[in-house]
Amino acid sequence: MALDGMTDETLPRQAMRAEFLDADTEANLARAWRDHRDEQALHRLVTAYMRLAISMASKFRRYGAPMNDLIQEASLGLMKAADKFDPERGVRFSTYAVWWIKASIQEFVMRNWSMVRTGSTSSQKSLFFNMRRVQAQLAREAQQEGIQLDALQLRLRVAEVIGVPIHDVEMMEGRLSGSDFSLNATQSSDEEGREWVDTLEDESANPEESVAESHDGLTMKNWLGEAMERLTDREKYIVTQRRLIEDPRTLESLGEELSLSKERIRQLEAQAFGKMRKSLECHQGEVQSFFV
Repeated sequence: MALDGMTDETLPRQAMRAEFLDADTEANLARAWRDHRDEQALHRLVTAYMRLAISMASKFRRYGAPMNDLIQEASLGLMKAADKFDPERGVRFSTYAVWWIKASIQEFVMRNWSMVRTGSTSSQKSLFFNMRRVQAQLAREAQQEGIQLDALQLRLRVAEVIGVPIHDVEMMEGRLSGSDFSLNATQSSDEEGREWVDTLEDESANPEESVAESHDGLTMKNWLGEAMERLTDREKYIVTQRRLIEDPRTLESLGEELSLSKERIRQLEAQAFGKMRKSLECHQGEVQSFFV
């Protein structure tokens, strides 16, 4: 297997010494595994990106799981990504692998969290992994503005920021209250009076992730641009006004502007999406969320 010969102790050291792959080499290795089940190619691809898996695993240390276990789960996510990766889509492997690595680690943390047995819905995951950080951030901002937030106001703001119902926030607070404490509490061992929130690791993307995301964002933009060129001027206008502006227009308002019925606008929108889907069918994994 791809990680044979690596132990919990040697894995980080070997990962840091691994090669950096360029896009062509990465794609060739992925094809060798996909088409010929070449285990040497798989080993080389996975080893090259173990530093990414370890970096992501380190961001979850604050949940109390042993680092070695987190790294193992990150490795499993990386292996799943390598097995499912399609190099023909034009996306870098690191960008594709991030989702699988993060999902694997999150599932492990939630399975092993002593106080929470919440399942794995997107709402529960968002709250479990972000609620305390968002609460601390909102509390600091309110304090800087001279505003005193009560518990209900803070819950309402958390629900708005994370995008979940208020009752989900209340439920998660109850589940976490048995073992958590305020991130704004001062560390008793710190003479400078630092708060616990100051010890949280920066979750912003590292340079490798940022470059890959920038590349993939440009790729997506080009794909959508090509698809839009297949539309009529009226279809382009409807798609732009309905999906590509900050404050999307309603079917009714567009119908009034174009002297068409609301149902006709809906039909034209569906027709335009059909044309775009046909143009983007070879990239549907990357763009399907656009049509949700």
